[in-house]
Amino acid sequence: MAARSLSVQSRSGARELIYVLPFFLSLLLITLASPARAQESSSSPAYPDDYTISINVNVVVLRATVQTRDNGLVSGLSQDAFQIYEDGVLQQIKYFSHDDVPVTAGLVVDNSGSMRPKRADVIAAALAFVRSSNPQDEVFVVNFNERVLFGLPDRMPFTDSIDRLEVALSRVAADGQTALYDAIAAGLDRLKQGSNAKKVLIVISDGGDTASKHSLAQIMSMAGQSNAIIYTIGIFDAQDEDRNPRVLKQLASKTGGEAFLPDSLKDVTPICEQIAHDIRNQYTLAYAPSDKSRDGAYRTIRVKASGSGRGHLLVRTRTGYFAPTTAPSSPKTKAIQP
Repeated sequence: MAARSLSVQSRSGARELIYVLPFFLSLLLITLASPARAQESSSSPAYPDDYTISINVNVVVLRATVQTRDNGLVSGLSQDAFQIYEDGVLQQIKYFSHDDVPVTAGLVVDNSGSMRPKRADVIAAALAFVRSSNPQDEVFVVNFNERVLFGLPDRMPFTDSIDRLEVALSRVAADGQTALYDAIAAGLDRLKQGSNAKKVLIVISDGGDTASKHSLAQIMSMAGQSNAIIYTIGIFDAQDEDRNPRVLKQLASKTGGEAFLPDSLKDVTPICEQIAHDIRNQYTLAYAPSDKSRDGAYRTIRVKASGSGRGHLLVRTRTGYFAPTTAPSSPKTKAIQP
C-alpha cells in the first residue's frame, strides 16, 4: 500500500463523534471487502486501495432506519435521498452504505422476581432475535436481578451459537430486586470489546430499578456517549408498581433505537424478530461537521430522507452529540468508545 495519506476533517447527547481510525477503518473495510455489493447499494465511491487514513479523522457516524408512515421499512434508497442537518445547517455526507453487516449485540434480560412467570416467553423471544439476525453477529447475555451476571463463561465474551445462548439465558433463577441501570452499564462496557463497528443492546425489562449503584442520569449519559443503538421491550402488568416505561422510551430515543410496550407476552417474539430485521436494514451515514469548534457544546442532528413515490418517510437515528473539547492526539491515534 502506497504511503499517501488521507486526512478527513471532518443523537440525544451522543459523543458519536469519532476522532480517529478504528471505526472509520471498519467502514472502509466493509466497502473494500464487498466492491460489487457496494456499487449496488451506495452512490459513494470506494476509497482507493493505495490510500491510507492518517491521524486527524473527525467524523460523525449515524445508523439510520427509514420507515413509511405505517412503520414499513424502506430499503433501496441512494445517498442522494438523504440530507443531514447539524444545528440546522446542511452537512456533506462523506460515507454511505446500506449493507447487512455483522453487529456486536447484547441481550440484557431482567431476571427479578416479577419476571418469574414470564421467563419462558422472554427466553424464546431472545432466541428468536438471534435466529433472525446476521449469522456472523457476535452476541452476549447480561442477566440481572439485584446482581448483574454475564451468561456466557468468562473465557467466552461472545458467541454465535444458539445452544450456548439458550444456556446463558437460563443460568439465573428469576428472583430478587432489579438493578436495571447497572445491567445496562455492564452491557455498554462489554460492547467495547466487540470486534464489529455496529453495536446494539436489546433490553427486556419492566423499566423499574430498585437496586442499582448507577443512577438514571449516569445511564442516560453513558447511553448518549455510546455509539450503541438500544432497543427496549417493556414487559409488565398494570399492577406492577415498579414499571417505568418512560425510562425504556428515553433509552431507545436517545440512541436511535425503538421502545416496544407489548400488550401481551405472545407479542414479544415477533417484536424481537422485528428488531433483528430493523438492524439488518439500516443505513450508515457519516459526515464531517462543518462546525469545527471544539467547545463541548451539544449539537442537534436531524436526518431527512425522500423517495420518489414513497410518500412521507420517517428517519430514526441519534438526535445529537457533544462536540469535543480537546484536539485529537497526533501522531498516535485514539478513539472515543462507549
